[in-house]
Amino acid sequence: QVQLVESGGGSVQAGGSLRLSCAASGRTLSSYAMAWFRQAPGKEREFVAAISWSGGTIFTTESKKGRFTISRDNAKNTVYLQMNSLKPEDKAVYYCAAVYEVVGRDYSRAYDYAYWGQGTQVTVSS
Repeated sequence: QVQLVESGGGSVQAGGSLRLSCAASGRTLSSYAMAWFRQAPGKEREFVAAISWSGGTIFTTESKKGRFTISRDNAKNTVYLQMNSLKPEDKAVYYCAAVYEVVGRDYSRAYDYAYWGQGTQVTVSS
């Protein structure tokens, strides 16, 4: 079993930055891709970014390129999400998730992820 614990959320003004962390425990995450999703009130869970076990392959959405950067430190079993130039519409609960890597997988599908953290709140004021 894998436990994922997010941290680093908080309240910032528009244009500010936050760095989210997700610490994994319980078992090694070898060959697991890690991802960040977010969910705003009244909206569906939205894919933010994913990163392969090796860190060599990264998936994100066009709207977040240049503002959000995903990275991981396998020695620490931790994945990060650096968020810059935050906007009020970035306000949401941010979740990290883990899924076994499979060639051809669509890493933006929340349904496929086996493990989830409890989420951390990000609030951006204008």
